[in-house]
Amino acid sequence: MTFNSLSFALFLPVFLLLYYAVCSRQRLRDVLLLVGSYFFYMSWYWQYAGLIIISTVIDYFVGRRMHRATSKKERKFLLLVSLCVNLGILAVFKYYNFFIESSHTAFAALGFDIPIGYHQLLLPVGISFYTFQTLSYTIDIYRKQLEPEESLIKFAVFVSFFPQLVAGPIVRAKDFLPQLSRPTFLSSENFNAGLKLVFIGLFKKIIIADLLAYLIVDEVFKDPSAFSSWDLLIGLYAYTFQIYCDFSGYSDIAIGVALMMGFKLAINFNRPYISQNPSDFWRRWHISLSTWLRDYLYIALGGNRGSQWYVARNLVLTMLLGGLWHGAAWNFVIWGAFHGLILVLTRNIVVEERFGVKMALKIFINFHLVVFGWLLFRVSDVNNFTAYITGLFEFSGGSAVSSLVYMLLLASAFMHFVPKIWHENLIGRVIDHQGLWVRSTIYSLMLFVFIGASIGAPSFIYFQF
Repeated sequence: MTFNSLSFALFLPVFLLLYYAVCSRQRLRDVLLLVGSYFFYMSWYWQYAGLIIISTVIDYFVGRRMHRATSKKERKFLLLVSLCVNLGILAVFKYYNFFIESSHTAFAALGFDIPIGYHQLLLPVGISFYTFQTLSYTIDIYRKQLEPEESLIKFAVFVSFFPQLVAGPIVRAKDFLPQLSRPTFLSSENFNAGLKLVFIGLFKKIIIADLLAYLIVDEVFKDPSAFSSWDLLIGLYAYTFQIYCDFSGYSDIAIGVALMMGFKLAINFNRPYISQNPSDFWRRWHISLSTWLRDYLYIALGGNRGSQWYVARNLVLTMLLGGLWHGAAWNFVIWGAFHGLILVLTRNIVVEERFGVKMALKIFINFHLVVFGWLLFRVSDVNNFTAYITGLFEFSGGSAVSSLVYMLLLASAFMHFVPKIWHENLIGRVIDHQGLWVRSTIYSLMLFVFIGASIGAPSFIYFQF
């Protein structure tokens, strides 16, 4: 079940009706949230719900015991238990085959054949997201920055909350658990704001991201040698906006659904392509991950303390692991290393406060650094990358790009670059100022179009992470 599926369009209204009926009674509300979240997750592969249960139970009891521990040695041991269990599960399901294949390649180059087998296990959807989420809970308790949750049910809801379970935003316990402890606050304003976010997210995903993928991105990356330099350039720009609309669209839907239930999740994207340097980009792109890496990895490595070499080491290591978090493949590692390197090289670039030539130039340069990074992120192997780069710089003429692609790029650029208040004013004129029946008709027609367009469409890009 995905946000862009008919099954979710049927699931969500039924769940919300049940939720509104019981939300005034906290225990029933929490039980319904837990059951609904597991039902949502188990619609993919029900057996893997056991992995979430393991992480939930282990970290719940580790957190409680760690809080009562009187010695630092015991607290370190309990933290190690949490790290080993969660990262161990992640390593087996996501990274085992990658490391085995890399080892085979390395040993084969030296003339050795090591007969270590691969496993055939499916990658659990969203495992990287909920692993980081539950680890932040135990680390915060270890640092004495958080009190443990007394209710196992509430903690289980925190780990498995279905709107953001499989592709974020990565939620911190200190932000979400207090909301579960308060009476549910429902309002027509939150419902309408959440519903608009859901439809904005569906528009980004189904109308822009999926069409860009179908019309140009998948084809040019499949065989770059078959396209002109201009087609490859437009294809790269198209992927730049496809991944933004796909991922930010998911975040919009997640935040919107949560808001309709009275929960507030943090913003995950803030117009990242207007960034003036790489640091600014990572303050705007996938904010929940970049802040997680900063708080739990970069600072733990030493952060900005020490010499320039130590700071550079910390930045590169953090981004290397951030790249590996995205996927078990060398292109993600190289992408992470690239971002680590440009973070080091551009640390002294100052962000301009007022728009002018300097700001525009910085945005232009940084945007194209990010675009090159997406090339590293998207290619399937070295040959694919080489063919794409070669084709780009052949400066060959001709184009097979349809006018619809340019229209979609303009639409995605508008949704990204213009201030948020413009979106709100436009939507307000089209929808908010209409009567209830007109708004209902507009939403119904949009939902009909979205469901029809999404049949056979790919899932969200970040589901694989």
